[in-house]
Amino acid sequence: MAVDATAAREALIVPKDGLSYVRGTADTPLSEATIGAFLRETAQRFPERAAVVFREQGIEWNWREFAEEVDVVAAGFLALGIGKGDRVGIWSPNRVEWLLTQFATARIGAVLVNINPAYRLAELEYALNKVACKAIVAAERFKTSQYLDMLQTLAPELARATPGDLHAARLPDLRAVIRMCDTDTPGMLNFSELVESGRARLARSGRGELDAIDATLQAGDPINIQFTSGTTGNPKGATLTHRNVVNNGRFIAMAMRLTEADSLCIPVPLYHCFGMVLAVLACVSVGAAMVFPGEAFDPRATLEAVAEEGCTALHGVPTMFIAELDHPDFARFDLSRLRTGIMAGSPCPIETMKRVVSKMHLAEITIAYGMTETSPVSFQSSTVDPLDKRTSTVGRIQPHLEVKIVDERGNVVPVGATGELCTKGYSVMLGYWDDEAKTAETVVDGWMHTGDLATIDAEGYCNIVGRLKDMLIRGGENIYPREIEEFLFRHPKVQSVQVFGVPDPKYGEEVCAWIVLRPGEQSSAEEIQAFCQGQIAHYKIPKYIRFVDELPMTVTGKVQKFVMRARMIDELKIEAQKTA
Repeated sequence: MAVDATAAREALIVPKDGLSYVRGTADTPLSEATIGAFLRETAQRFPERAAVVFREQGIEWNWREFAEEVDVVAAGFLALGIGKGDRVGIWSPNRVEWLLTQFATARIGAVLVNINPAYRLAELEYALNKVACKAIVAAERFKTSQYLDMLQTLAPELARATPGDLHAARLPDLRAVIRMCDTDTPGMLNFSELVESGRARLARSGRGELDAIDATLQAGDPINIQFTSGTTGNPKGATLTHRNVVNNGRFIAMAMRLTEADSLCIPVPLYHCFGMVLAVLACVSVGAAMVFPGEAFDPRATLEAVAEEGCTALHGVPTMFIAELDHPDFARFDLSRLRTGIMAGSPCPIETMKRVVSKMHLAEITIAYGMTETSPVSFQSSTVDPLDKRTSTVGRIQPHLEVKIVDERGNVVPVGATGELCTKGYSVMLGYWDDEAKTAETVVDGWMHTGDLATIDAEGYCNIVGRLKDMLIRGGENIYPREIEEFLFRHPKVQSVQVFGVPDPKYGEEVCAWIVLRPGEQSSAEEIQAFCQGQIAHYKIPKYIRFVDELPMTVTGKVQKFVMRARMIDELKIEAQKTA
């Protein structure tokens, strides 16, 4: 008797033998394309279709034009001496230069290093040196962050350096700083100069040079480093390959039923996997248009972009959707063409999902779950999942992946039981850059231990119920308390400190610090917050600070963060939000 195809597919993604283990379908083969080949294929298929819109910069390109501009920038990097394996940092809000750099570095096999736009001096210095960045492409400023000023602080040698030949004591590997505007700055190149040199190089040698380089690249080559906050104090550089991100983008698009007829509004940041993979590479996989409302999220600009560009899809973290829904002029915008998108980045409030479906026409919106180290998506709901599943779970497993839920001994738990979620398959990172010990702790026999507590039901739907470690998520940003604790320990008055999250109706969680001062010292919340300004990202600076004589501990000396959190919830009169 013939086996029903749907039944066969279901048999792979639902648990077997009552255990919390699922395996994705393999109906669609994995792609072995590099990012450069991935883009060129789409440009050949849809040369005249809209590809890129940066509304704030007034840029509109079709796929042919976009691919041509990428080659120009790639040739410019070659002219600068950047080659296969070199690390190139990108430090910017959502600008066309970011997108061009993403694909141009991949075209020549250079490794793109995503620098968080909120990073300040200490974090920037660590990131650039950890991966030995040879060049950095930077905006002049973003909000209160003066990027070029910070680079000049770390590398005062720029004042007398020849552009492209920097030698700085604190940034010994950095040779070139490429700025995104046309004002001249000593020791720096302008992005326009990079473009000009690329055009000149292409005029001399054509695209044969780029194609020859591309022929040497492999899908398993490292192509991107994304820093994730670490429990040991310093961020870790999750290293991803072409295969990792290309395939994840493909399967994300499939779950959304995205096609070349769609246009996706992208208000999420490019530096994060959400923007770079869930948005950009998903669009490239099918030829959908990418619409960027502005450099940073603004609810009005996003609503205007959706309405005026006729977007059919929209991405965002829950706080973004809430801001859009609550905008005073929300009813004035025509969102009727919206169909699908992704809500992810932090736990999705059930009521918010229901409002998005009913008021924003996003009847097919999906929820995605994953982590940077898995490229990132492991689970995603589909456009045809029942609404209750799309509002109470993160969907079912993506193709070509395996997931198991294990107890503290590593045993797979029964269906419905809580344990740590572990992922295996093509999406698992190569490892943390130059950190074999941390990689070995996190990836065991090919299984990525996420640290997230989850359950899988009998139909294969996953629900994230907590975190094994004490990571908190503020507005879609993963924050590891240990990193903030170690920074605050630098303050001369601080004897001990514990950082944890407390519920917040806007951001999901806010950062709270309990501090024990050294004997005889006095301080204030304002002093501690001022100590953090300019040194760590703004979203890591504790909103709530309490000075205490001692920290609650167990009889064995372990700090009880759950006790501190409960006391703060009572003191602040806040309640944990019910989330999906």
